[in-house]
Amino acid sequence: MSRKDSRMVKAVFRWFDAEAGSLTAEDGLDRGVDWLRILPFIVLHLACFGIIWVGWSWTALGVAAALYLVRMFGITAFYHRYFSHRAFKAERFWQFLFALLGNASAQRGPLWWAAHHRHHHRYADQEEDVHSPVKHGFWWSHMVWLTTQRNFPTRKKYVRDWEKFPELLWINRFDTVVPLLLALSLYAFGEWLAFQAPHLGTNGPQMLVWGFFVSTVVLFHGTCTINSLDHMIGTRRYNTTDTSRNNAVLALITLGEGWHNNHHHYPVSARQGFYWWEIDITYYVLVLLSWLGVVKDLRPVPKGMRDGKNQTAEPR
Repeated sequence: MSRKDSRMVKAVFRWFDAEAGSLTAEDGLDRGVDWLRILPFIVLHLACFGIIWVGWSWTALGVAAALYLVRMFGITAFYHRYFSHRAFKAERFWQFLFALLGNASAQRGPLWWAAHHRHHHRYADQEEDVHSPVKHGFWWSHMVWLTTQRNFPTRKKYVRDWEKFPELLWINRFDTVVPLLLALSLYAFGEWLAFQAPHLGTNGPQMLVWGFFVSTVVLFHGTCTINSLDHMIGTRRYNTTDTSRNNAVLALITLGEGWHNNHHHYPVSARQGFYWWEIDITYYVLVLLSWLGVVKDLRPVPKGMRDGKNQTAEPR
């Protein structure tokens, strides 16, 4: 088998096993788009045009919206605030369940996500930052960086604290299993509704397109606005060394992540809307979960840290 053929086979294997070939982010991999590797990502987007054939129903729209909100919470609360910043604590059982929830978003595994985000904070808006719009432009920061061979491997040196959990390593390695099971379940659910409750006007193909493809693509781009737009549009309360901004619209879209300048000022807080008028839905749900005993020890924002530099810095 030629070297080119071998690379193609490995790219296909990585659709199912993210570690096939055992590449690492330090191997000097190509910054160009790996078109074969991202074929499922392209199909995910193209499948949204299936709405032309499957039509719509309030049932399908409701399921799509619900899955957007629930999985966005999985990303913001657990992939971001828990796995990336350890802003609160959770027992291993809940840690595993919420890792599955975050993985259902089709945004790779929890270790991959946390490692890249920790790398971002270390080099925010410097040349080494893999998704800085200031250094690399809007489209690169929004999504193109995800499609390159260099950024597929997990930067394991940043997540040594999570490598001791074999269940997390498994999710991280086989990161397409949960999204595929979700897609199949939605199709089966739609077919069941078509038989049991035909008045709802939905079926398997419609539920698959709206509940999985459309919801997942909107979720993906909603999440990525924090990497791109939230370093370009908004206000700066704190004079951080990066270009992070607070944006109320993005905070609503992402359940609180839009208070990005706050976050870069004090990343380890479980709360990103530092003041009562800054809506942070993720934090509200985390507080509820703490009352139920699911999570604990939510890290607060120290008053001195919150108010110490409460002047607007000039955008950069």
